[in-house]
Amino acid sequence: MTQPTEFSAVSGHIPALVFVNRAAGRRRAHTYLPRLRELFESRDSSVQFIETDSASELEEAARQALVQEPRVLLAMGGDGTFQALANGVSGSDATIGILPTGGGNDFGAALGLPADPLQAVERVLKGRLRFVDLIRVRTVDGRTRLYAGGGGIGLDAEAARYASGAYRRLPGRFRYIASALRALLEHEPLKVRLEFPGTNIPAVETTSLLTCVLNTPTYGGGLRLAPDARIDDGLFQVVLVGDLSTVTVLKLLPRLMRSGELRTSQVKRWCVRAVRMSANRPCLFHGDGEILGPAPIEVEIVPRAVRVLAPAGEP
Repeated sequence: MTQPTEFSAVSGHIPALVFVNRAAGRRRAHTYLPRLRELFESRDSSVQFIETDSASELEEAARQALVQEPRVLLAMGGDGTFQALANGVSGSDATIGILPTGGGNDFGAALGLPADPLQAVERVLKGRLRFVDLIRVRTVDGRTRLYAGGGGIGLDAEAARYASGAYRRLPGRFRYIASALRALLEHEPLKVRLEFPGTNIPAVETTSLLTCVLNTPTYGGGLRLAPDARIDDGLFQVVLVGDLSTVTVLKLLPRLMRSGELRTSQVKRWCVRAVRMSANRPCLFHGDGEILGPAPIEVEIVPRAVRVLAPAGEP
C-alpha cells in the first residue's frame, strides 16, 4: 500500500486551478462557488476558477492547462467530473483532486473527504499527496477510457440514463435506486461471460441482474457492493448480482435505502487485476455513471495512475 506524502497542498507558490462542472449534482457546484472562493481567499491560497458546462468541456480545459505552469488541478463535481479530470491529465505528473459537489461522490468518500464541499476544501488545503489506481476500459468499438469508482453492464448501465436524465435532481443514493427501479421495469435478463486473464479462476457464464467492476467500496451514491475494495492496492473487485426477481429486489430495498448494503446469496465477488466481459445481447458499459461504450469489453487496473490530494492521516 502506498503511503501518503507530506505536501503543502495549495499556496502562493503552488497555485490551484479549480474546474467547476456547472452541470454536476443538480448544479450544486455553482451554488457553493461563492463560499468556496471566500474560503480559498481566507487562506491566502492562489486559485483560479474555470467554469465549464459539461464533463467533456472540463476534460479539454484540463488538458490545455497542462502546458501552463505547474499547479494543482481540482475538480468541483462528482465521480463523472473527476473521471473527466483524470482522463484529461492522463500520462502527466499533474497533481489533481476532487471537491465533491456531485450526485454521487463515491470516489471522494473513498479518499476520506467529507461530503460537504466546504469541509472538503479545508481538508484538501491541509492535505497530502496520495497515488491511487484507476480502471481502464476498452470497448468493442475501439474506445479506451479511464474511470475512478464503479462501472458495469446490466441494470446499472440501463439505469444510468435515468440517473442523468429524468431523476437527476434526486439526491445521492436515492437517485440511483429510483433510476434502477425504473430501469427494472424494462430490464431483460442478461447472460454474461467473465474471463479473468492471468489467473487460475475459471470462466463464469451466468444470468445476472448487473455485473460491476469496482475500484471503490461504494458506487451509485453510497451503495456498498464492494466493501473490501481499496483505491490503492493494484486490484479491483468484480461483483456479479444474480438475476433477482422484481419481488426480491423490492424486499431488499429497505436495507438498500437505509445503509446501502445488498445482502443476498446472489452476490459473487472476485478480486483481480483484469477481466473480460461479454454478453448474449447488445449492452453498454458505464463507468462512474457515464456510458463508455458497448460490450464485449476488456477491463484492467492501472496502479498508481494519478497523484491526488487526500486528507492528512488517511491510509
